[in-house]
Order: sequence, then C-alpha cells, then structure tokens
Amino acid sequence: MISRRALEIAAAALTGIFGVVVIISSIDNGIGWSSAGVDAGTFPFLTGVIIVLGSLYNVAHGALGRGTLANVRIAITATEVRRLAGLFVPAAIFVAVIPLLGMYLASAGYVFAVLALPRRQPVLRALVIGAATPLALYIVFERMFQVSLPHGALAAAFGF
Repeated sequence: MISRRALEIAAAALTGIFGVVVIISSIDNGIGWSSAGVDAGTFPFLTGVIIVLGSLYNVAHGALGRGTLANVRIAITATEVRRLAGLFVPAAIFVAVIPLLGMYLASAGYVFAVLALPRRQPVLRALVIGAATPLALYIVFERMFQVSLPHGALAAAFGF
C-alpha cells in the first residue's frame, strides 16, 4: 500500500525531473535574444522553469501533508489499473508510431482510438474529430507557425 503523501511527492519529483530536462535542452538550443529575435530555446526554458517551480511547490505541499487525506492508504484495484492502462497504452502507441506514420496520421489514429474504442463517442463522430485533428495541427503548425511536424517514414516513402 502506498500513502497519498508518497504518491504526491513521487509525482512532483517526476514532473520536476521533466522540467529540468526541458531547461537543459532549451539551453542547448539557446535562450535570450539574438540578431534574429528571440532564440529558439527561450519559450521552452521559461516553461521548464514554471514546471520546476510548480514541482517544488507540490513537493513541499506533499511533504508537509496538510489535510485529512495526506496519510490515507491507497490500494490500486484491477479496475483502476485497467483505467490507467486505457490512458497510457494508447498514448505510448501514439508516440511509438509517430516516426513511422508521422504526427498527422498518428494523431488522427490516436484521437479516433481514444474516442471510439472505449465507446465514449459514436464512430462517425470519432471519425470526424479524428480527421479534424490533423487538419488543425497542419493549419496551426505548418501554415501559421511555419514549423514542420514529423511526417514519418510513410510520408517519406510517398515523397512528402
């Protein structure tokens, strides 16, 4: 059994590590101003700092254990494990297929799978939302921000 306090501290430590990784990688990309304007790593650096500060707050809050739920023992049941797997397995598959299918097809498949397979939405609606997602990604990133998202090996095979 794991206490709620231990889970809060562990979650805060993991997000803090993620924030530190973001900060380090953004420093490699350059932060600050250059002759062309804001360097590429400035926004991720600031985001990483916010993540680390939030994580430090959560570690302190979890360590102090204020509130009546701080020392409650938590048992994860089989139903809860299935719910967690329903969240993380599709996300892991999504990340794994991005190099092969590219961001657009992978996001369409992910959104469709998350909406239609657990029967949260009707199949037709899930198809429409799944098709609208890569279209929105394309408009926002490729056209508005002029940032190319990964197209994947499949698109490269077709010459895109």
